[in-house]
Amino acid sequence: MDPDGVRTRAADLPREPGVYQFEDDEGRVLYVGKAVDLRDRVRSYADPRSRRIAKMVDRAAVVDFAVTDTETQALLLEANLIKRHRPPYNVRLKDDKSYPLVQLTDHAVPRIEVTRDPDDGAIVYGPFTDKGRVETVVKALRETYGLRGCSDHKYSTRDRPCLDYEMGICTAPCTGEISEADYAADVESVERFFEGEVGVLADPLRREMAAAAEAQEFERAANLRDRLGAVEALHGEGDAAVSDAGGAAATDVLGAVVEGDRAVVARLHAEGGKLVERERHTLDAPDGEGPAGVYRAFITQYYAERDLPGTILCAEDPADAEIARWLDREGVELRVPGAGREATLVDLALKNAQQRGGADDAVGALADVLGIDRPRRIEGFDVSHAQGKSVVGSNVTVVDGGAEKSDYRRKKLTERNDDYANMRELIRWRAERAVSGRDDRPDPDLLLVDGGDGQLGAARDALAETGWDVPAIALAKDEELVITPERVYDWADDAPHLHLLQRVRDEAHRFAVQYHQTLRDEVSTALDDLPGVGPETRKRLLRRFGSVENVREASTDELTSVDGVGAATAETIRSRLG
Repeated sequence: MDPDGVRTRAADLPREPGVYQFEDDEGRVLYVGKAVDLRDRVRSYADPRSRRIAKMVDRAAVVDFAVTDTETQALLLEANLIKRHRPPYNVRLKDDKSYPLVQLTDHAVPRIEVTRDPDDGAIVYGPFTDKGRVETVVKALRETYGLRGCSDHKYSTRDRPCLDYEMGICTAPCTGEISEADYAADVESVERFFEGEVGVLADPLRREMAAAAEAQEFERAANLRDRLGAVEALHGEGDAAVSDAGGAAATDVLGAVVEGDRAVVARLHAEGGKLVERERHTLDAPDGEGPAGVYRAFITQYYAERDLPGTILCAEDPADAEIARWLDREGVELRVPGAGREATLVDLALKNAQQRGGADDAVGALADVLGIDRPRRIEGFDVSHAQGKSVVGSNVTVVDGGAEKSDYRRKKLTERNDDYANMRELIRWRAERAVSGRDDRPDPDLLLVDGGDGQLGAARDALAETGWDVPAIALAKDEELVITPERVYDWADDAPHLHLLQRVRDEAHRFAVQYHQTLRDEVSTALDDLPGVGPETRKRLLRRFGSVENVREASTDELTSVDGVGAATAETIRSRLG
């Protein structure tokens, strides 16, 4: 795209905050940026400020854009798009997270959910800075308006209302408990809330809170007060500071070093004046990007899914007015100290960034021992079932030694008591999605299966059948042996590369067991047909304890405190669920 083409395109853009994308003639996103004034910012690319940006503009064929309501939303949306598209001319944090969004799906009966990867055609609101806050608000919306949260598949196969209906957070349009017209009216109310009409949700919460206080249900009133605070804070993200009780005491110290197309940021975390955490992060840094650009990318991308501290200290000013305004609104002070203890901490962070190895030593050691390229991205797999029932598989992801939870996946498998066949099915599912381009995650550098030679053989069979060329190994539990197609390794107990594989294996196991227990404990199998527990009692139990697991763990006294549950029924529940 030549300078005249940039100016012509810029003239068509609005003078509003938003994000813009330079794309090549094949639709690949080359660069994502944010702007307070889209027209002015894009016009500036007619006279690129660096050779790197000039190369990007020369490759570009299209400039796309999206308008946002506030500068803060533009900042967060930019981080999300960098995470999704991985544009080659942006500085990118290797283990970056995306900011949460809320979507209403493109369906005759839309579902509402918090997501980081919205569906095509969905109505999307956000992004937001605080995942916990937005989840609280979505739960309050569901309790007030009854929007469904289930998948389209579950919606289409329901023949009776599910647990969400019993708990009062869904009006069960799947079985006709509410008409589509009435449901659409509730969806419209939710849309009005996200478009700025706070009273649509705040007013019902205030009324419910007042009623609870009048009835002396003070715990419930306090809970509603907290939800009301989350609702009001959500809409105030762009206008008011958000802080928490302990935030002011926490400080993050950042030191960045750029080496060619790679950058390292060391982060020191201090609380109460004491260092309590040290870590290093690698970033892709296109040639020509200096430390200021690395700090800009790190701050927005790193804090996408993490609490902001009260203070951030940097060795160099990121020189970004939008970031400065965002941090100011969030109650975070950004400083570049010149002397004193803070300057000493910044020097220490820079020394940590300059050290080779550190947090990624285990990854490098694993590569050296196995004779493979550095396995930055490792995916772990495990299967869980109960004598062939409720068979599930887990697929977890670890990047540079850290969990990448947004890339975790799980799958229900064919019910059978055959661990080898189950593992083969799980790996084939992942491989087929990767080969066909239906999986939006990058290919891993290494697959790790939980098990021994049999599970590894099953996994390799699936890889061969699908043509997915990814190295695979196994880690057996009993003797902690690492099994590869060529040999078996018995590493020392304190080997960092063994600890890395153990963390991946254990996380895959935890995630599989958690999903298996969820399926096993579905209300249709756990509470149905218990003597003395009818639909109303079941509803009261779930409202009181929140889940079947909590019902299982409740004492007899706690169970009998629920209306309709006597001593005999409580003993039945404990004996059947225990």
